Formats: sequence, structure tokens, C-alpha cells
Amino acid sequence: MRMIIQSRLIVFLDYECGQQLQEHQKCCRQSGRNDRMSIKGIYDIHCHIVPGVDDGATDIGETVKLLRMEYEQGVRTVIATPHFRFRMFETPAEKVREQFRLVEKAASEISPDLHVYLGCEFHANMEMLPMLREQKVMTMAGSRYVLTEFSHNSEESYIRERLSALLSGGYKPIMAHIERYEATRNSLDFVEELADMGVYMQINADSITGKDGFFTKRYCNKIMKDGLLHFVGSDCHDSAKRSSRIGEAYRMVSAKFGQGYADELFIHNPAEILKQKQNMRLQIDIFYWLIYNKIGLCQISLFTFRNT
Repeated sequence: MRMIIQSRLIVFLDYECGQQLQEHQKCCRQSGRNDRMSIKGIYDIHCHIVPGVDDGATDIGETVKLLRMEYEQGVRTVIATPHFRFRMFETPAEKVREQFRLVEKAASEISPDLHVYLGCEFHANMEMLPMLREQKVMTMAGSRYVLTEFSHNSEESYIRERLSALLSGGYKPIMAHIERYEATRNSLDFVEELADMGVYMQINADSITGKDGFFTKRYCNKIMKDGLLHFVGSDCHDSAKRSSRIGEAYRMVSAKFGQGYADELFIHNPAEILKQKQNMRLQIDIFYWLIYNKIGLCQISLFTFRNT
């Protein structure tokens, strides 16, 4: 009975947050929104700043450099996303959390308005759902969003099946750097199909700025023009060769597509991830309150129906 109740509450939560994100994107496009918002306040939802857990920051000194770099570009909220990939990056979750506490301390010393959260760049495999449920890997800031990575030559059928499995399991996949995969580079129809399924698309800042080449930049512009993009991340790994240029990407998107659209990608959509985290906490509180007060399943179903 508890599992049934919990699944109903999770469905309610996912519906509410998904609707909020879709409604916001619709409003931004219909209104041509161009209110003045400072570049200070952008989000970076994809970066490798947790020291010593993957191929990103090697030590806390490098973490501090990256955080300062982000802050100077206007970033005020960061979701750190260390890799998890079998036979390559398999740092235990507890070790990742321990190292992330160093990131939190470093961020607080840089500025009280620099906020950091923990996520994961989860390379797709056949054990994703049990690993997520057992918290062997992290979702994005404790939400239902999962930053999902594939190999560059993954086939459409495998990508579709793995993302469908996440959606069916109650998660909200964000497909990391879609500009890197043959399947999504070669077919915008496939990207649109995935978006229609409920998958969110992310591209890297360097791909927008042109650092990753002219053709990649042109592809990203096409994705944005077609309204298929939801998030941008720096994917920074170090302060030298793979540093953060997310502020530059924000300015370029703002100049080409308008500040309203830039704010949508770099501020408003990422904010929905944290909003869902807050909603999840509220729903968990409600769940345990209902259990504590022994409210029946029929009453819970009525509660869920009335709030959807």
C-alpha cells in the first residue's frame, strides 16, 4: 500500500513540474519576453568541479579556480555533475558526497550568493533504474531530473529505449550535450521525437560559442531556432583547456535570439529543477503526514486528483 501511495504522489509531482516548465517556455515564446535581467544569476547545470572523483577538478585548488571563474561570468547557481560510467568512473556515491562538501565550503567562502548542488552525469546502461532508486548515483539536486549521457555512436533504438525506461520509472531525463551524438546530429526529427516523449535537451556552452567548431555551432543554432533546446551547461573540467565559458554563451544566445530566450535556457528552466526539489520535499512531508494519521488510500487518491 505504501508503494502505491508513493507512486501516486510522484506522478502528481512530475505532472506539476513538467507542466510548469512547458507553460513557462510557451509564455516566453508567445510574449517575446525581453525584460531586463542581470546576467548575474545564471545557472550551470553541467560541470565537473567536485575534486578527485572523475576527470574533472583534480584537487580543491582547481575547484576554487573553476568556481571563481563561474562566479565572474555571472553564475550564481551550480549543479555539479561528476561522471558515473561503468569501467571508467565508478567513484562510490558516499565518496562523491564527501568531496562535494569541500565544494560547498569553497563556494561559501567565495560568496554567500553562490549556491552549489550535487548531481551526476550518468552514462546510460541497463542498470540505471535500480541504481537511481538505491541512490548509488545522484539525480540533479535531489529532483527527478537525471542528466543522461550516451556514447557518441549509440544507436537511435538504444537511446530511445533507455530514455523511455527513465520516463516510465518516474524520472525526467536531460540528454547531455546532444551535439556530440551521431544519432542526434544526423536527425533533428529524432531530437524532436525525444522531446515529444518528454526528454529535455542540453548542449554545451563551447558548442554555442564556436570553440567546438563551425559545424557544431551551426547545429546548435538550428536546435535553438527550432525550439528544441532546454538547458545549457559549461561542462567545464579544469581552468585551462576545458574551462567555463557559459557567460559568453549566454551573451551570444541573447544577442542572436533575444534576452528572453537566453533567460529561459540559462535561468528559468534550470530553476525548475530546484523548484521540483522543493516540491518533492513538500510531497514527502505530506506522504508521511498521511501515513502517520492513517488516512486511507481512497482519501489519498482524492487528494491527488483534486491537486492535478
